Amino acid sequence: GLNVATMIGTSGRIFPADLKAAPLLRRWVRRLRDSGVRFHVNHYCVGISPEGHCRFQTPEGEVIVKPDATVLALGGGSWPQLGSDGAWVEWLRPRIDIAPLQPSNCGFDVEWTPVFTQRFAGHPVKSVIVSTGAAQAAQTLQGEFVITANGIEGSVIYALSAALRDTIARDGAAELRIDLAPAREQERLEKELSQPRGKRSFTEHVRRTVGIDGVKMGLLYEIVPRTDLLDVHKLATAIKSLPIKLARARPIEEAISTAGGIRFDALDEHLMIRSMPGVFCAGEMIDWEAPTGGYLLTACFASGRIAGKSAAQWLSE
Repeated sequence: GLNVATMIGTSGRIFPADLKAAPLLRRWVRRLRDSGVRFHVNHYCVGISPEGHCRFQTPEGEVIVKPDATVLALGGGSWPQLGSDGAWVEWLRPRIDIAPLQPSNCGFDVEWTPVFTQRFAGHPVKSVIVSTGAAQAAQTLQGEFVITANGIEGSVIYALSAALRDTIARDGAAELRIDLAPAREQERLEKELSQPRGKRSFTEHVRRTVGIDGVKMGLLYEIVPRTDLLDVHKLATAIKSLPIKLARARPIEEAISTAGGIRFDALDEHLMIRSMPGVFCAGEMIDWEAPTGGYLLTACFASGRIAGKSAAQWLSE
């Protein structure tokens, strides 16, 4: 409807053909303006009174507005530099049940040694299988992640972040298991590593026999005791299941998105706040979380559609 050409990606999802969001956004805004929507920029909402009056801070001073209906789409707390700072929690908490905001789709802290950080921060760890959780509830994904100065982050870590974050909250820490050689079974690794080393260094021997080098070799040196590295069985076991202990999630300000927010019990089926008739909620300020940014956008749009249609119906009645 916006005359933006699209394509279907390898994942089956639909994208703008030029892979840019700005043209899409500009056309949305133009369509809204043409339909009569008025935008008031530089208005920062700082509260809603029990009577439904909305208070805004503006460059010209405070403005108070009494809408006939209100849709709140105030975001989570993961983009404070763009205004999504979660400040609304404090002025809505007295009247609504709100789950604490937490980071989602985020990185995690690992207590790396300075030597490892200096050498490998910024390096991607590719083509690995990552597992988390107890055996009966383990989640396993194949992909890649990145070593950071503070720990790890990246697509496969983001996908597991909810489970990891909840494990840390419960147990004080979480452990990932990394398969550094998904294409090789442990038996094959042991056979190949048992080949005579000759005059080659240990690092060169591992590189030539099983293809482990660079940051993957650095992870083995960082985590596995030196005596175990020289034991073929223990080394192969480490390659197939390298433990990485996660200390904590990165701060919410660095996260891609936010978990927590207004609980669904506080809303009716139209996303109206039960204790505030005529006030509706949409988007990331509601208590749910998505595994990726794409699903996050989709659910924000869907809840926005429900809240908007519900507000219109409220006004008509």
